[in-house]
Amino acid sequence: MLGVDVFYCGALMLCWTRLSVALHVSHGQPLIPAHDPEMTGDHHAASSTETGDGLEIKNHAPHHEPCFVDNILAALREAVGNGGELTNRSLTLFGICTATGDPSGSVLLELTNEASRNGLEALHPAAVHLLEEDERGALKLTFDLPQSPLLERKPVLLLAFKSPLSGGNLDIMFTSQSLQPNTQPVCISGETQYMVLTGKASEDNAHQNWRISADTKSPDMKQRLRDVLTGGKSGSSISLIPLLLFSGGRGTDTRHVHGSGSSQTSSFLCELKRFLGDVMPRGQPESPPLQLTSLQSMPPLTLGVSSSETLLAGLINSSALTIFSFSTCCSVSQVHRRELALSPALAEELGQRLEQTVMQITEVIREEDVGHRATERLGRLRELSAFPKEEPATGESQYRAFLLLKALQTVARTYVLKRGQRTARAGPSSPGGANICGLRSLTVSLERHLLAPNTANIDNCQGTCSVPLVNPTNHAVLLNSHIESERAASRSADERPPCCVPVAYEALEVVDFNEDLTQVRPFENVVVKECGCR
Repeated sequence: MLGVDVFYCGALMLCWTRLSVALHVSHGQPLIPAHDPEMTGDHHAASSTETGDGLEIKNHAPHHEPCFVDNILAALREAVGNGGELTNRSLTLFGICTATGDPSGSVLLELTNEASRNGLEALHPAAVHLLEEDERGALKLTFDLPQSPLLERKPVLLLAFKSPLSGGNLDIMFTSQSLQPNTQPVCISGETQYMVLTGKASEDNAHQNWRISADTKSPDMKQRLRDVLTGGKSGSSISLIPLLLFSGGRGTDTRHVHGSGSSQTSSFLCELKRFLGDVMPRGQPESPPLQLTSLQSMPPLTLGVSSSETLLAGLINSSALTIFSFSTCCSVSQVHRRELALSPALAEELGQRLEQTVMQITEVIREEDVGHRATERLGRLRELSAFPKEEPATGESQYRAFLLLKALQTVARTYVLKRGQRTARAGPSSPGGANICGLRSLTVSLERHLLAPNTANIDNCQGTCSVPLVNPTNHAVLLNSHIESERAASRSADERPPCCVPVAYEALEVVDFNEDLTQVRPFENVVVKECGCR
């Protein structure tokens, strides 16, 4: 899965030198109008924003899930193995039919290489329609493309699924005069997230409609095909979010490497979300996700250039579990700056703590066999948050380093607890000792797509309270003595015996990325720290 938790059904037109895309519509009625300021003269309708990967987007497209575009770029970037070839996993991921010598494989390889070398920019798109079946039972997709000279270059149509597929394998044939070759296969399995089709270059700068027929070899699979294209929903609407993307073609211009500071931060946050999805242990599959909205929090603390040294020093040295809320973060249209203004001494302390924690997490990744993707993501995060060696750290690099430290502290804390539990289970125990009141691991699942990590170790207290009582109060001692004396006298004691309960807690800190600021919301008394008999 490459650690990408957010799926979206999107269509992306990708060309070798530039790239453009189209977005979500229903049958016969586009939800997104085909509006291009270059066509209408409305030059205020869109603005250009560059992501940390060099993707420049005309910004009047609708709101996407957090990191929608960045996740697609990550999937392209990670499709190539160490030898420079597409991995078997990436071929499956992009629906390439290996048995048929599908030319889409070479197209995908060229696309990933171009994206890594020159970056991508995007022109916002038009609309997608699902038409009724033709006389052969094939479904018809219509893509309304905006007028643009970019379409004179050879495009690639990439369709991203909104959610993981189910129902077994499916071979699809797409046919259109707009494709080259006219008929192209796609092979879908449960691991497929994208479909890749190669289009023809336009001969002029006219408005275009691509009409593509989708069919299967087996008549029994017609309904399965419709379910794949519509997400299994009834009716004729289709969940497609086309972005029209183009490779940058900027030559020696290096802006695409990380983009501006704000776009670097957006890319950093998306990479952080993917990293936490890779490295953190999974919760119980049957455990339903819990929401934090029912919890009471302390007043939020704002992170920014005006944050006090005392606040920042306290957060840097805090061992509290930290959860990141990505519900409103990471849009490429957000151009505001996220900065801190640390004193030189505190900036140095932050840098030292971060280096120490990075080394600790690197060891965790190696020993826990988390996977090479986590190592690559950690390296990229470290690069995006690195302080300059010969000049003061910028406010944005301080901001990113602070967030990375808090994330890695949570990862380290989780694995320290995990190792301690393994040691306790493997070590010798006295008869009956395992049932004595004490701390037990409890991991709860959180809202998967909006929070990272999406699990939290809040722990719990469990076991019996018998002499000697664990961490008792005077009341618990007297209560237990009273009950024992009543039993010794063969009298029934109606009192409740001492119970094993939490007696000390730690806070949970949630980092919220709002549109114009970052806040830390402390939730006190969430994580059990100590147990006792009460």
